[in-house]
Amino acid sequence: MVSSSHEALHRVFQKDPALLTRALRRVLHVPFPEPREFAVLNADLTETEPVERPVDTLMRVETDEGAYLLVVESQGKPDEGKRGSWPYYLSYLYAKYRCEPVLIVITQSSTTARWAAQPIRLGLPGWHSLTVRPLVLGPDNVPVITDEREAERDVPLAVLSAMTHGRGRQAAPILESLAAALRTIDSESAAVFVAFVDSCLVDPQAKQIWRDLMAAIHYFFRHPVAEQVRDEGREEGRVEERAEMTLRILDWRGIGVPEAVRARVESCTDPDQLTAWAERALHVTNAAQLFRED
Repeated sequence: MVSSSHEALHRVFQKDPALLTRALRRVLHVPFPEPREFAVLNADLTETEPVERPVDTLMRVETDEGAYLLVVESQGKPDEGKRGSWPYYLSYLYAKYRCEPVLIVITQSSTTARWAAQPIRLGLPGWHSLTVRPLVLGPDNVPVITDEREAERDVPLAVLSAMTHGRGRQAAPILESLAAALRTIDSESAAVFVAFVDSCLVDPQAKQIWRDLMAAIHYFFRHPVAEQVRDEGREEGRVEERAEMTLRILDWRGIGVPEAVRARVESCTDPDQLTAWAERALHVTNAAQLFRED
């Protein structure tokens, strides 16, 4: 199970390597060649000497224009030590594999993104022996995907959007569109993406929204994240929690709940019925539509 946003932010590219090259082309407008084959490599760059230097994710991509090494670093905050580590990574990888290394930094912080994007220049002023220019993906350039159809067209990119922007007012529509899009892919992949997003949501309200949305999708309860939710006292079998979840989804979507609707939901004791209402709450335009098929 993914345990941190740092891990999820780079492992999402291991789950779908092509997402990385799509992001370079679509978000950063880097004319990266069309990939033919990906291979995830050992990310440990430790030498014989006892100096530990692991990167977060390392992939080799084959294209018609040659092979590239994609070095993905998840960065939570500025770290001046990286200005020494990153040039080392690229030099070491080029010497070892003899193909072009490309450094990509992924972050949830605009401040960190601006810091990471600054070129690293080593050598004399005006005559640099080595210049490193990281490609940075962050809140200022990763698209905000709130449209369900757009999310369905590229689910991994919608996942990256949720991981990067899942906070504040925009969290609810981003997470709602992604929740709907996850229904269109296989449950195993969806469960992995669920865990990545859950690990990256640091906003308590956004995390609650996400878990309520996921509670309406049955595969979620076969995933370890669901075990954590249940351990926190939100067991799927508790009727009162399902009723509360239905009303909370309506509230977060900005849909008014008349007292008659609230009373009917809260008085229901049928778990299956409450689950159906919770699923409907994701799509209705007014609260009375919860009962349209009952």
